[in-house]
Amino acid sequence: MTRSEKAALFRKLASERILVKDGPYGSMIQSYKLDEDGFRAGRSFNMDQKGNNDLLNLTRPDVVSEICQAYVDAGADLLATNSFNANRISQADYGIQTMAKEIATAAARVIRGVVDAAMAKNPAKPLFVVGALGPTNKTLSISPDVNNPGYRAVSFEEMRDTYREQIDGLLDGGADFIAVETVFDSLNAKAALVACAEAGEARGEEIPVMCSFTLTDMAGRNLSGQTVEAFWNSVRHARPLTMGMNCSFGATELHPYVGDIQSRADTLICVYPNAGLPNDMGAYDEPPEMTGRLVGVWARNGWINVVGGCCGTTPAHIAAIAQSVAGVNPRQIPKLGARLRLAGMEAANF
Repeated sequence: MTRSEKAALFRKLASERILVKDGPYGSMIQSYKLDEDGFRAGRSFNMDQKGNNDLLNLTRPDVVSEICQAYVDAGADLLATNSFNANRISQADYGIQTMAKEIATAAARVIRGVVDAAMAKNPAKPLFVVGALGPTNKTLSISPDVNNPGYRAVSFEEMRDTYREQIDGLLDGGADFIAVETVFDSLNAKAALVACAEAGEARGEEIPVMCSFTLTDMAGRNLSGQTVEAFWNSVRHARPLTMGMNCSFGATELHPYVGDIQSRADTLICVYPNAGLPNDMGAYDEPPEMTGRLVGVWARNGWINVVGGCCGTTPAHIAAIAQSVAGVNPRQIPKLGARLRLAGMEAANF
């Protein structure tokens, strides 16, 4: 089945029931309490690798596959790759930027293996592998130097090429879709979308892409200043398979923004919130039952097509979410009238 055919199947399923996305890898990996040797697994590196979760796709694929399997068992339909930082810019912090594509390819292969095995056991339930792109640790819209507002630590072309390498690796490894997620800088996301389009053109296919915005304050904007609707206006030309939000806050804080964007985006809505707000120690205390109950409200309101978990959520949270949306009708994509839809910091529709 081609990626376009898988995207068509995904849309069909999302029109019949609310699909469930998995949870995070970062906080789950922390529960393994790996030390430096645990991350290296006998391999030699010039810099410390503890905390480099993406490297585990190569050194400890058993850990990654075990986490993925737990999400499959919890009822997830979409399984994301452990590749949030599998790019040259982020891996430069660990001195292994030349391994970025290798890591991305391995990330997709690990999840592909778990997903294919699960579908072999239960062919009646299609599962999808989503290649995850994080925002990197650099921003195209904001200067890191307060004394030089025109300075940028990276160019658009460098960001595009960084994403292109990661996307090629994920596609080579077997990803069905690409997710441009946790978008704190809209221009970074634009670079990722250009890279995805170029990767598809080189392969002679259209790569299905998902877009997910992240709020950085309760005013409903990301770090580069855009509102959720303005971001949608900025990326809708790419015809994303899904539009939505992730990370940011918990379901309580995201509630009004989910209600708003679901009426403005003429594509599937995918939201995966944190397990509430972090406590003073940076941990998340929201129990699975509460997360399930909160996202269940979105489902009954007819706001969502896909829902999952981000920071602090676990397979137990995903299971609670799957239970809360089971049997609830999915959101119907609205038919919007023809308008000129522009965006600066805010949306401008004429």
